Amino acid sequence: MDPEFWQKRWDRDQIGFHLDQVNPYLVDYWPGLGLPDGARVLVPLCGKTLDLVWLARQGHAVLGVEKVEKAVKDFFAEQDLQPEVDTLGRFARYRAAGIELLCGDIFDLRPEDVAGCQGLYDRAALIALPEDLRGRYVEHLATILPTRLDGLLITLDYDPGTLQGPPFAVGDGEVRARFAAPFTVELLASPDVLADNWKFLERGVKRLDERVYRLKRQAAPA
Repeated sequence: MDPEFWQKRWDRDQIGFHLDQVNPYLVDYWPGLGLPDGARVLVPLCGKTLDLVWLARQGHAVLGVEKVEKAVKDFFAEQDLQPEVDTLGRFARYRAAGIELLCGDIFDLRPEDVAGCQGLYDRAALIALPEDLRGRYVEHLATILPTRLDGLLITLDYDPGTLQGPPFAVGDGEVRARFAAPFTVELLASPDVLADNWKFLERGVKRLDERVYRLKRQAAPA
């Protein structure tokens, strides 16, 4: 997807994907992963989500990655935090209060950048990417992430013939096919949330399933 698409969305405050609360699935299912205190957690395409704050309050060292600088700056401003800013590889790095945000292209992440990560939280990355980039994204994670890791993945699934994303429809079969090699995949929940999403109803969507998966790393990267 053209990076300018997301830049324009943030510039125009067209960020309906941003939640003004912590994602309830994160609250309900993250503790079940059993990550130790102080575990480092990667949050791809994080925007300015409040989930970053929640994870930090659970004692995690949070590492977010976001392409749009405005989102990164807005996050720290809205949390009344003054970050330290430096560079890490091709990224501008912002750090404060146990939260580290890398501003740049997620495909520029190197193994050394995510060393020590024991957790992965993806609520907005996979469904933000078109099909041709989703495979590349999963392969990149499999290449750079440590071999022992637990994660939580949240997706949306609907008839793609009724709506062109983002957020893109990602079916259960696709999730299992893409993640099966580097991870084991366990479906934790699959509620129909169409009644609570009027924007999808207005566009003629007849079914909207939100799915929550547990991902567990099972093999070393090739």
